[in-house]
Amino acid sequence: MQTDVLIVGGGPAGIATAIAAKMRGLSVTVLDARRPPIDKPCGEGLLPQGAAALRCLGIPLDSSLIVPFSGFRFCDENSSVTAPLPGTSAFGIRRTVLHCLLVGRALDLGVSFLWNTRALRFSASGVDTSAGFIPYRWLVGADGYPSTVAVFAGLHGSARRFRFGFRRHYEVAPWSDRVEVHWGEECQMVVTPTGAGEVCLSFFTRDPRVRLERALECFPEVALRVSGAPSVSSHAGAVTLLSRARAAARGNVALVGDASCTVDGIAGQGLSLAFLQALHLANALACGDLARYRAAHRRIVCTPIHMTRLLLAMNASAALRRRVLRLFAAKPNLLCKLIAVHAAESGPHMLGVADIMSLGWRALRA
Repeated sequence: MQTDVLIVGGGPAGIATAIAAKMRGLSVTVLDARRPPIDKPCGEGLLPQGAAALRCLGIPLDSSLIVPFSGFRFCDENSSVTAPLPGTSAFGIRRTVLHCLLVGRALDLGVSFLWNTRALRFSASGVDTSAGFIPYRWLVGADGYPSTVAVFAGLHGSARRFRFGFRRHYEVAPWSDRVEVHWGEECQMVVTPTGAGEVCLSFFTRDPRVRLERALECFPEVALRVSGAPSVSSHAGAVTLLSRARAAARGNVALVGDASCTVDGIAGQGLSLAFLQALHLANALACGDLARYRAAHRRIVCTPIHMTRLLLAMNASAALRRRVLRLFAAKPNLLCKLIAVHAAESGPHMLGVADIMSLGWRALRA
């Protein structure tokens, strides 16, 4: 079964790449050891750049499946500050719903799927799988971190700042049209509207023993909102980290999504980055030049990595967190600019990477 592009990993990054490559006229096969719909604990919010990428992939964004949100609210025990997003181009969506939309679009285009199939051995021209040998022209690793494809290609990078993320959905009407980020001592609770009568709670911590129900004790405002509300999903957890592969491509092998670069879940950028990478990777594959993808990948991940480092610094230092939030409360326009960068919105007052790096120093002086 010869294929132009063999993608190892059938999550959102892999299927988005499959869709984009198929739209460029390439034959595509996706293999995964799991079966759809594939779930993964995450905040389930999609920023404007991710929503725009989905539209480029031809994914329908039915209003019955998504919940638009208008911005963000950051708060701790002392401060609360909000920042808007322009329009309604950001939304919450169940991860399983998103996966079904991606699979449906890929099938409509003629992408071949091998579910419940494991990649056993890699070579420069093909992969031995539990379903037989599959020759390829291009190999794409969309198998998350740690990536077996990255190891095969010598691209595996080191991971830093491991944390743990937990997620659960509650049957309660969203009380805000914003994504709320509640800060505690070296932990965060994120509230994302995912339905007319549903919210997703995500909790990030360094302590793998803490579960979401116990964590709610540290966030009384959120606990009061969901008090008595039934949970409508099982408790799910995953490791979240900051890591980057040595390169996004080498030879005829490319990496996409978390296999290429992961940002801590608090940044909320994982899906958006994956969809942007998928579009650029497909263009590079169609042109037969992965150097284009390497250059695009560096541009795509640069600012999110710096933003994530700032957020993790706020997590590690209570003093820095309080000062940053106090600075945002005193200068809300600064937070608006920072959110514009985070959401990849363009504008004449866009902050640059240097501005992001200097924010911590400004906060220490506040």
